[in-house]
Amino acid sequence: MLADMNGQSIVGIIMIVAGAALLAYGGFTTTERENIIDVGPLKVQADVKERHRVPPALSWALLGGGVVVLVLGMKK
Repeated sequence: MLADMNGQSIVGIIMIVAGAALLAYGGFTTTERENIIDVGPLKVQADVKERHRVPPALSWALLGGGVVVLVLGMKK
């Protein structure tokens, strides 16, 4: 089935999955390692997690855009 799909259809599916996931979770989290203490050979680091919220309107736009791209890709 995937062999029959063109690139546009695959991009549409990826957009639909990403839009649905962002709607379900409301955003995503990133982790960054940060230096807390850096004195000579002594280094203390901590992992800092940061939550990034994505507006639902953007998630819906991504989901809808993916449907449009998928339908246009299947018509070709």
